[in-house]
Amino acid sequence: MVAPASKDRLVPFTSKLAFGIGQFAEGLKNTAFGAFALFYYNQVLGLPGTLAGMALFIALLFDAVTDPMAGSLSDKTRSRLGRRHPFMYASAVPLGLAFVGLFAPPPGLGEWGLFAWLATFAVLTRMAMTLYHVPHLALGAEMTENFDERTRIVAYRQFFGAAGVLAAFGLGYGWYFAELRGGRVAVDNYMPYAVTLAILMVVTIWYSAYGTQKEIPFLSEPETLPKRDPVSQMVLDLAEAFRNRSFRWLFFGVLVVFVMAGVNSALDIYMFQYFWDLTGAEMLILQVASVTGLMAGVFLAAPLLRRTEKRFGVLLGTIVWAVCQVVPVVLRLVDAFPANDAVILVPTLVAFRFVQGLIVQQALTAFGSMMADVADEHDHATGTRQEGIFFGAIAFSHKATSGFGTLIGGLGLDIIGWPRGTGIQSAADVPAETIVHLGLLYGPVVAGFSVISVWCYLHYDLTRARHAEILRELNLRRRATPVRDPTTT
Repeated sequence: MVAPASKDRLVPFTSKLAFGIGQFAEGLKNTAFGAFALFYYNQVLGLPGTLAGMALFIALLFDAVTDPMAGSLSDKTRSRLGRRHPFMYASAVPLGLAFVGLFAPPPGLGEWGLFAWLATFAVLTRMAMTLYHVPHLALGAEMTENFDERTRIVAYRQFFGAAGVLAAFGLGYGWYFAELRGGRVAVDNYMPYAVTLAILMVVTIWYSAYGTQKEIPFLSEPETLPKRDPVSQMVLDLAEAFRNRSFRWLFFGVLVVFVMAGVNSALDIYMFQYFWDLTGAEMLILQVASVTGLMAGVFLAAPLLRRTEKRFGVLLGTIVWAVCQVVPVVLRLVDAFPANDAVILVPTLVAFRFVQGLIVQQALTAFGSMMADVADEHDHATGTRQEGIFFGAIAFSHKATSGFGTLIGGLGLDIIGWPRGTGIQSAADVPAETIVHLGLLYGPVVAGFSVISVWCYLHYDLTRARHAEILRELNLRRRATPVRDPTTT
């Protein structure tokens, strides 16, 4: 069988659904990693913020190699299951085991023992997620080349990613870390939470892999290239990817915004518990508002991006995210926001979080679709399909949310002299000046870097019209040179 010259097609609903559900696992892992890992090791176990942040940063350094390597390897893989599915199937159980280990350090390790445990299991968790997530992202880009259908596919992924976030927060704040079970500072609550999430990750990853197998005949076949060792091949692939102007501006723009989001994710629980003085139930309400906004934003994204260029979506989402992050904190610091004991405080925060999620989804959906378009542009320029290496590099930038972001958050906590220990229960246990410094770090200081992201995105110029022209020329090239069935070895 010969793979079709044109992949400008509509993808069946069942394939889009299975692909989208695959993002549920990353939503679970990223949420728990970003929201609870630093708090667990720093506030609950007493590891200094700098050491906790450094351990998570070490894991990020491994990602700098493993993310693009996973993309490069899957780009070159030949098998009965195609290029992406072998990695998706194989990664699920190791991911679940490593994630449980992350939240189950044995007692009596001491500071450096905790540091080593956190660093080791953070590395293992990230590596296992990389082996799944990078091929999964690349798969989504390969299923179609239709400009608008790609946006719909990304919308499915974003919806179920947000559902994973909602599940992680719901199980956390709503059950395992609820006040009736001892709250966020009860050490025994963390391992059962991790086990529950690990089981959900394994099940949804395997479902996604199985449910998208029928798409294999429509996927691209790897080129026949001279054999090189994986590291050399990865370096060559990365160098080739960064020659693409569109990719460079997207990569650096999203790297900055993801690091900002990572700092805020690591500090969210500190802000909720000490700056806003919220209960566990109120914390859950705020997180549900954010995720509900993200999920509602999925239904707005496709119609919006059909009527605008995709670049508009990333600009809109980035700017509104920063505004919603800064305004409540600044208004509180100048005594123009509802007081912590005011009835209207939580509804006001809910409104900000919902709008932030609703509009930032426009950026997330547009960005995923733009990356698939960049892969077409690269194929047009070089004759090489390299979705894996592109999404591997982007996966690295995404993981910077809990690497660079957590490192900066941990350093910031130590710089402002944040008190540690399970006895620090509320705002009354923290000096007022320290709480002010926490708000400044969380809001204006971090969100101010969004200016850099906006500047990068303004340089992206792969338009709808240019993409249509690229597809016409690619399809003419493919008709002249048919490719083999990628399911054959």
